Amino acid sequence: MIATIKHNSRKYEIDLSKPIDISISIDIDKQNVNAWYIDDPKILPQEFGSQKMKVSEGASVNFNNIQFNPHSHITHTECAGHITEKVHSVNENLNQFFFLAELVTVAPEQLENGDFVISKKQIQSLLGNKKRDAVVIRTLPNLEEKKSHRYSNTNPSYLLEEAAVFLREKGIKHLLIDLPSVDKEKDNGQLLAHKAFWNLEGELRLDATITEFIYVPNEVEDGTYFLNLMIAPFENDATPSKPALYKIF
Repeated sequence: MIATIKHNSRKYEIDLSKPIDISISIDIDKQNVNAWYIDDPKILPQEFGSQKMKVSEGASVNFNNIQFNPHSHITHTECAGHITEKVHSVNENLNQFFFLAELVTVAPEQLENGDFVISKKQIQSLLGNKKRDAVVIRTLPNLEEKKSHRYSNTNPSYLLEEAAVFLREKGIKHLLIDLPSVDKEKDNGQLLAHKAFWNLEGELRLDATITEFIYVPNEVEDGTYFLNLMIAPFENDATPSKPALYKIF
């Protein structure tokens, strides 16, 4: 199904029947992705007395309870309410869902302290003068293991504050990355990249989002796409999301 999209006076064509799903799901039948030192998610049938609500055990329907944390267990999209005293809702503040996006692949650089980081220089060289609503960052090495990795206490790669400032000043509203956080795992609560991207010390960017725990397959080439940023309607600082890319003809 070919659709024509007009964006900033230009027309683009995409095939709506061929989305590229870049989300990671909760799958309790496999090793689930996990971060931030908590147990794995749980999906269990509700029990009413001796009746377990599972068709295979005699119930008329499957009726499951799901216990999870979006920041730890699944692709999720968050707004500035993640770091503000007032818990702003991402569902309330994200009111548009199609964006012109640039997919870039980055090999994080190693600092003297051993940390691997994404710098302003790297992002700047990849984006150049391109005007985009969103940027999708795929980090190297890009292994299938990202969909099941246990990130707690592994000090994953992260975004330097300077890179987040650059993205904000460039007008990027939606940042997507295949890491558990844009910030260092243990940074004593500084959250420099989060604060810089959402402009915590200035005019708060409530309409800007950060999506973490994506996975972009290797066969998807770097370049310009349309992004459909689909979220679950939770009134919370973060919610599970299912971002999809559409190739532009």
